[in-house]
Amino acid sequence: MEQNREYLYIFLLSLRCFEPMVSKRARQIRIKCINIPDSCFMRQLLLIHKWVISDRGEFVMEKWVVSAKKADFQEIGRKFGIDPVIARLIRNRDQITDEEIDTYLHGKLSGLHPWKLLKGMEELLDRLTEKIRDKKKIRIIGDYDIDGVCSTYILLKGLLRAGALADADIPDRIKDGYGISRELIDLAAEAGIDTIITCDNGISAAEQIRYAKELGMTVLVTDHHEVPYEEKEDGTICSILPPADAVVNPKQPDCPYPFKGICGAMVAFKVIQGLYERMGIPEKETEELIPFAAIATVGDVMDLKDENRILVKDGLRRLQNPENEGLKALIRVNNLENREISAYHIGFIIGPCMNASGRLSTAKRALRLLLAEDPSEAATLAQDLKDLNDSRKDMTAKGVEEAVEMVEHTDLKNDRVLVIYLPDCHESLAGIIAGRVRERYVRPVFVLTKGEEGVKGSGRSIEAYHMFQELVKCKELLTKFGGHPMAAGLSLPEENVEDFRRKLNENCSLTQEDMTEKIVIDVPMPMSYVTLPLIRQLSLLEPFGKGNTKPVFAQKDMKVLNFRVLGKNRNVVKMNLTDAYGFRAEGIWFGDGDAFAGRLQEKDKWDMIYYPSINYYMGRESIEMIIQNIR
Repeated sequence: MEQNREYLYIFLLSLRCFEPMVSKRARQIRIKCINIPDSCFMRQLLLIHKWVISDRGEFVMEKWVVSAKKADFQEIGRKFGIDPVIARLIRNRDQITDEEIDTYLHGKLSGLHPWKLLKGMEELLDRLTEKIRDKKKIRIIGDYDIDGVCSTYILLKGLLRAGALADADIPDRIKDGYGISRELIDLAAEAGIDTIITCDNGISAAEQIRYAKELGMTVLVTDHHEVPYEEKEDGTICSILPPADAVVNPKQPDCPYPFKGICGAMVAFKVIQGLYERMGIPEKETEELIPFAAIATVGDVMDLKDENRILVKDGLRRLQNPENEGLKALIRVNNLENREISAYHIGFIIGPCMNASGRLSTAKRALRLLLAEDPSEAATLAQDLKDLNDSRKDMTAKGVEEAVEMVEHTDLKNDRVLVIYLPDCHESLAGIIAGRVRERYVRPVFVLTKGEEGVKGSGRSIEAYHMFQELVKCKELLTKFGGHPMAAGLSLPEENVEDFRRKLNENCSLTQEDMTEKIVIDVPMPMSYVTLPLIRQLSLLEPFGKGNTKPVFAQKDMKVLNFRVLGKNRNVVKMNLTDAYGFRAEGIWFGDGDAFAGRLQEKDKWDMIYYPSINYYMGRESIEMIIQNIR
């Protein structure tokens, strides 16, 4: 009981002022705040619903929660030579054992899982090596997004290196739709193709693959999407695999592969690893394909955990000086030369450029860029993709505005699952718009558009809503569907749109708690604790992204001494801050500067969520707190 009172005292201090490191007693408190035991009844220190202004410049209902997972952070810090705060951040990302922590900090390519563990890989390689040796024509059929393009590139480069008579085709988003189609199969047959190998698609194409088999083709499927299934009357689940000659997908039943969260390009990379081993090609040659698997992993928003983290970390290192002329040109045209390429640059600059070709034109343009060997050709293709992406941005902004207007002024605002029908919206933008609307309303969103044959759409979900499973429950209304827990694509007759919306909401079990945005604070830490060495150590946690989020810090009752709005678009606010003990810090906020400035004038002191950074100016380094949320 006495111990609990001590922890309560520490807890209250941390909530009240996050006491800075100004005394021996304060240092003791700081250590104990880092090491609050899991068994303490104060496990989650903050659990408060409140309207806040976010870094998007919007007022939203958020729940701030402090994570306090159990570990001896002082000992971890000593053992691995890191600050105890860094140790706590690693533990918050569910790295528990010494081996896991070491892999997290120092993981090498040798730590990637063996390709042999993928179910169906041996059968696929048997077929593939046979076709290569018999000089049979092989066609790769990918998908029109960044994962599909990178998967196609990896397979094509690998097959050609192995001596295969191989080429590639990518479906047109509007004309062909997602994945392999009868039309693409007919084109392959006309070209005398013996074998089709899919990448980033095929697992749900049972009918199409059956058709290809009827034409006498060999079909090999490599994919990472959810395996279609039927639920029997007794509640058992029956998976439905396509009738291909071999299927490689970590999510198929009984696959022993230890990590299921790899993208299509990673599956393709594993295929080439196995193929090179079979054909006697040095394993080291697969390393040139790593940047493309890394780009796809980030671009397809896979969890940066396990081997994904290892591969992306290595891929980003290689992107600092890429060998591929197309990547060089894409980096140059986006003014990223001589900058350290991060997961952010892939997710928000490079990736969208590659995706834009599949959205507004043909993804074959992105593939041509990656295959380009002439620097001038690569420069032209890269500029074309950037221009396409700029156009896509304008169209997206208009679509988001229309979607929000519809929600705000119709009965949709009362739905827990938003089904927004925008007939005139370009169907390739549906997923992006759905994602933006989901961020605004914190609920699952489907955006539907009018296609050439009925209605097409894309959905983006929240953690508490398994989108693919929910689509299965109303599959009788759909023509076609597929996807993940967090995203999905679908087609349906126009007359079913309202019934689709109704059934999704009738089946929905989401609570208000589920639809409240949750901000998990890693460490309630006074800004006075931040040092330049600590900020530099934060880089050990990179790359940041889904499954390995950027750390979140917080401090209560920071006083804003003064502030000013900067930037041509008035989207930057610089401020001087101080705590109760007189410690001063510089803060910066990005977003609607005038709205934020108006909010700051309501009171002097604010609870702040922040991330520390280093500001470089005229050869001088200084600490700057990037403010992400206030309340």
